[in-house]
Amino acid sequence: MTPPPHDSEPQGHQHGHTHSHGPAAPVSARLRRVIAAVLIPFAAAVLVGLVALWPGSAPAHERTGVGFDRQTQQGKVVSVVRIDCQDVNASQLPVDAGTAPPGERPATGRGLCGKATVEVTSGPDEGRRFAEVVQPDAPRQLRAGQGVVVAYAPDAPHDLQYSVTDVNRKFPLVLLAGIFAVAVVLVGRMRGVMALVALALSFAVLTFFILPAILQGSNPLLVAVVGAGAIMLIALYICHGPTARTSVAVIGTLVSLMLIGLLGSLFVGWASLSGNTDDNTGLIHGLYPHIDMSGLLLAGVIIGSLGVLDDVTVTQTSAVWELRQANPTMSTRQLYRAGIRIGRDHIASVVNTLVLAYAGAALPLLLLFTVAQSSMGTVANSELVAEEIVRTLVGSIGLVASVPVTTALAAAVVSADRTGIGAEAMASAPVRAGRGRRRRARS
Repeated sequence: MTPPPHDSEPQGHQHGHTHSHGPAAPVSARLRRVIAAVLIPFAAAVLVGLVALWPGSAPAHERTGVGFDRQTQQGKVVSVVRIDCQDVNASQLPVDAGTAPPGERPATGRGLCGKATVEVTSGPDEGRRFAEVVQPDAPRQLRAGQGVVVAYAPDAPHDLQYSVTDVNRKFPLVLLAGIFAVAVVLVGRMRGVMALVALALSFAVLTFFILPAILQGSNPLLVAVVGAGAIMLIALYICHGPTARTSVAVIGTLVSLMLIGLLGSLFVGWASLSGNTDDNTGLIHGLYPHIDMSGLLLAGVIIGSLGVLDDVTVTQTSAVWELRQANPTMSTRQLYRAGIRIGRDHIASVVNTLVLAYAGAALPLLLLFTVAQSSMGTVANSELVAEEIVRTLVGSIGLVASVPVTTALAAAVVSADRTGIGAEAMASAPVRAGRGRRRRARS
């Protein structure tokens, strides 16, 4: 005699089919038209902005020979010998000895200095050799066979035209990038490949559009908004496909970016942040005085927040979609409440990550304030730290706002869809459950 079927087994079988982790179920044509009505004008505006602001290439300028604005070539350390620092001849000192940090200035005291013979391996002077003297307590020591970067000063005396400015790190950096790419592909498979493609295209937008457009004098905020919009569309649709789920994440990201832009504009102006706070920004302002440095600061806030925003909005949209497929009877309010509970955990981790990332980048600066025994108020009021505070808090507010905004949008879309996600799951569930009972009865 065949035992009667148990209710628990069909229910489990039913859940196993409705809670799909594969591609998102298609939404109705009506909802697709509504989403398209929002996104198509935005995509068109981004395209028009790209065409109108496209710079072509960075404007040329006369090199100053300061900092990164120096002519550089590749070189190689041929040999290194130890000599008494007191015997170092002035003609052997680097051309920038007077402006080098104290730890890198050629020594004139006691001890053994390293006298390196360096050969230029690129450029018109390839094969030319010069001497570089490194004092014993310098943070960077040279060794034979080491690849280096050499600076060229055409106006200096012949023997002092070349000097070592850095070491060649290309191989370890390329190796690390290769390990990263392999790890992404091994874990993410096809999604990982598409993520790398999106990363390359995003970097292309940054390199060939955003940076040259700012250098040519376009408004940094406008350039950042257009560039961030292009990066967002490229990254999200390539990584996650042209689905309604992705489109909702795009809209949520767009709303959050608008909030970040508004808050950033308000508080950058209110806090009187000039954006010109270190040697690099000072050099940029000196070379291109027409660039709005406070606008450049705001552009950095927008672009820096985009990557984390994508993560939050995609996660929230996917969570609501999966909740709807798992339980098609959930109302809009129930979907929102369940999704927001997931989002709260995400907010806590992401905001903490963002704050620690900025704190880690500013760690040397914070150490200087600690050494000076400055109060927290004094530290926070300094423009260098105030920039990071505004950058961190504005970005974090945008992240926090993206959770309820995206969750509400996703819940509204899946609940309004009467022929797509919910309807498909509800229609298929009883049939699959009944089929399970028949198989059980025949067994």
